[in-house]
Amino acid sequence: MRRFYQVLPLCFLLSCATYYQMNLVFNQEFESGDMEAAEKTLEANPKAASSKEKFLYFLNRGTIAAMLNKPEESNIYFEKAFIYGEDYRTNYFNEAGAYVINPTVIEYKGEDHEHLLLLYYKALNYIKLGDRESALVECRRLNNRLLKLNDKYKSDSKYKRDAFIHNLMGLIYDADRDYNNAFIAYRNSYNIYKEDYIRMFGVQPPSQLKQDLMRTAYLMGFQTELAQYEREFQTRYEPDNQEGGDLIFLWNNGLGPVKDEFSINFTVVHGEAGMITFVNEERGYNFSFPIEQKEDDEEGADLSDLEFYRVAIPKYNERPPIFKQGTLTVDGRTYSLEAAEDINKIAFYSLDQRMGLELSKSLLRLALKKLAEKELREESEGWGAVLGAFNAYTEKADTRNWQTIPHTIYYTRAHLPVGVSQATLNVNSGREIAQSHEFTFHIQNGQTIFHSFYSLESVPQRRLNQY
Repeated sequence: MRRFYQVLPLCFLLSCATYYQMNLVFNQEFESGDMEAAEKTLEANPKAASSKEKFLYFLNRGTIAAMLNKPEESNIYFEKAFIYGEDYRTNYFNEAGAYVINPTVIEYKGEDHEHLLLLYYKALNYIKLGDRESALVECRRLNNRLLKLNDKYKSDSKYKRDAFIHNLMGLIYDADRDYNNAFIAYRNSYNIYKEDYIRMFGVQPPSQLKQDLMRTAYLMGFQTELAQYEREFQTRYEPDNQEGGDLIFLWNNGLGPVKDEFSINFTVVHGEAGMITFVNEERGYNFSFPIEQKEDDEEGADLSDLEFYRVAIPKYNERPPIFKQGTLTVDGRTYSLEAAEDINKIAFYSLDQRMGLELSKSLLRLALKKLAEKELREESEGWGAVLGAFNAYTEKADTRNWQTIPHTIYYTRAHLPVGVSQATLNVNSGREIAQSHEFTFHIQNGQTIFHSFYSLESVPQRRLNQY
């Protein structure tokens, strides 16, 4: 027994570590932009490809390969992540284990936005490879995923439609000169920005999307729709007949949020008919559970020792990007990069929407643990104490998430003359910190090319007030 208590502190430290902390070396290499080192760290842990976190391993391998300009390799890993999402089946034995120990004993199945964004990376990789047909296949997969997401939730308050993904589909169809499907995708995107994104995430429909919507309506001869959008946008569409092509420039800015955990203390209120209620008056939480009561047990299931308890709940920590705005200058003309997808806000909103479910699961887990402890104490006070200590040390939230995705995706469409063009990306923090990056593009008449750029710089929590 003494030996058990000697190892408990070590178990406690391991138990408290979040997913980010357990992968600290990789995360620090990635955040510092040392992609070669980050890739070697992942390669040194091949067992991760068959672990409970295999989905995240594939996503990280795909992300690193994309940033190292290895689109074929990147898509091999993103395809594995996609197939994992398609084939995922609930393991009810492990699900039961999650209620006895904690939710990290089950495989990580991924957040809704993570399953969509991996196809965003895949589509861009195919475009980089010049394989437009495969990029369109990813568009159809995206559409299927969006339909499943829409069917998954009944409430309109849930994140179940993605405006940026529809916009991306429109951009790819548009580049393929499939203007009818491009118009449909742009229209869906605009409606979702207007109906969902403003309300949920404070993200306005990009002005570039409005231009693309009117342009494709014009190209398809949809005069009624064009007139409708001209009135709504209070502008008149003017066709641009210049020779040259278009550049779709995507700026993946910052780093998405990291899951952590926090604790909530609950008071147990004993009700009638074996009901117990967990109450936190400060937060206004109130959850009731039926507890079976034994007739020959004088104390029954009154759980008199269940008075004040702590439960671990997942939360997100934002990593605010240093750069707040950016512009792209080509041949003397400057284009503003507009926010199209705020992944940080989507993550926070989605978790907040299911916080009631997360709390219910955590409290049910706590109730089951305490009942098991009480049963064991009746047979052996010592082993009951051991189980109580084990339960306390293993109590933790699921802190796994895709931590190498951007904080926010910006984009613009820039017109390029035929031939070679020099472009400059200027990003700034709104204060003294700014960067410039030079690019060379070669474009043919009527061609649309895509380019994505990553800014990983993010403000650490401890330095947030300095910016």
